[in-house]
Amino acid sequence: MAQQALSTAVRTSAPHARTSLDVRPASRAVSVEGIGDVVDAGRRSGYSHLAERRLPTIGRLVSAARGAAAVLVRPTLWPTRRGHWQPAPRVARRHASGRLRVSTVALEPNSFVSGPVPQSTRPAGMEVLFLVSGRAHLISSGADGRMRAAAELSPGRARVVGTALGGHQHLVNTGEEVAVVVRVTA
Repeated sequence: MAQQALSTAVRTSAPHARTSLDVRPASRAVSVEGIGDVVDAGRRSGYSHLAERRLPTIGRLVSAARGAAAVLVRPTLWPTRRGHWQPAPRVARRHASGRLRVSTVALEPNSFVSGPVPQSTRPAGMEVLFLVSGRAHLISSGADGRMRAAAELSPGRARVVGTALGGHQHLVNTGEEVAVVVRVTA
């Protein structure tokens, strides 16, 4: 009875405060009404930086390129037409899901092929190159034709490629054997 009187005394002095002496269970149910993250879960946000991303991640591109390269290790699946980008064989394209495009090129020694060309229909395209066989370098040049950068494609490592603003990119076979490269584009 003493506890009941004490708890009543505390409630009368501060009706919204609860103390450890108050032994009554809470009379109101807990609500998530004031918690924005819980209430808004699953709804579209009005903030542009929280919008859904439609492009796949770099990880998905690299994974698709690795899978396609693992299949293209067999020389019987290499492109017969040299020096031109062409769709990869169907068995290699199976590793890419969604709207990913998988293409491949075979380059003779001392030959090259042009790299990605920016398209106005794709505002933010992504591309990954993966060396299957041989030795190759990606050369970036300016609009004036001067070389800006050269990057070697290492075996077993993917190279993320950006668009050359006002310039060109070329993939060059710098080895003594046929170079085969897989390109995965989003």
